[in-house]
Amino acid sequence: MADVGSLTKETIISYHEGMATLPDVRTRLRGRPREFDLDAALDAALPVFRERGFHAASIADLGAATGLTAGSLYKAFADKRGLFLAAFERYTAQRAARLNEALARVGTGRERVRVLLTFYADSSLGVEGRRGCLVALAATELATFDAAMAAHVAAALQRVEAQAGELVRLGQADGSIARALDPVALARTLLCLLQGMRVVGKVGASPEAMHAVVEQGMRLLD
Repeated sequence: MADVGSLTKETIISYHEGMATLPDVRTRLRGRPREFDLDAALDAALPVFRERGFHAASIADLGAATGLTAGSLYKAFADKRGLFLAAFERYTAQRAARLNEALARVGTGRERVRVLLTFYADSSLGVEGRRGCLVALAATELATFDAAMAAHVAAALQRVEAQAGELVRLGQADGSIARALDPVALARTLLCLLQGMRVVGKVGASPEAMHAVVEQGMRLLD
């Protein structure tokens, strides 16, 4: 998998080429009556991929979850990989939107880092936690053997790391985070902590345990 801290030109090109391989579903269906809600289909497919993984999720499983026939799925997404990639992009976009809404409610960089950590901690609990993180799943199951998927995963992780770095720098500017800290190294550490919580949550975690991780993470800012 590409180094999320330093995407090379080749990796960025690979990522955009990977984006180009995503089935342009809306273009496919333009000019004829839409047979189903594409976003609803992706939302229904996401839990199947997250719980079973890419390889174990069969077209029959995905059809049962979405209420669509195999023919409809293939017509819209070309194949299971196309469906997974479209679901991956929807998953990361939805999570980013929810996180940004939460971040907008607080002011200082330190407060925003706490929101970031808490967002991932809460995502690691209960049913949501056991379903797991689609980015972590793709990193472990697909990225080693699929260059385009590796680029998607690297880009998703880089976005999280970059956002964490922005929050650290904001905190250093407003005095809520120690200025002596290396923002690049701290952002990478926070990324590892965030993704680690999602992996631990896959096998079950208590709110107390996850929120203790948040408190420990906050000590990194001093």
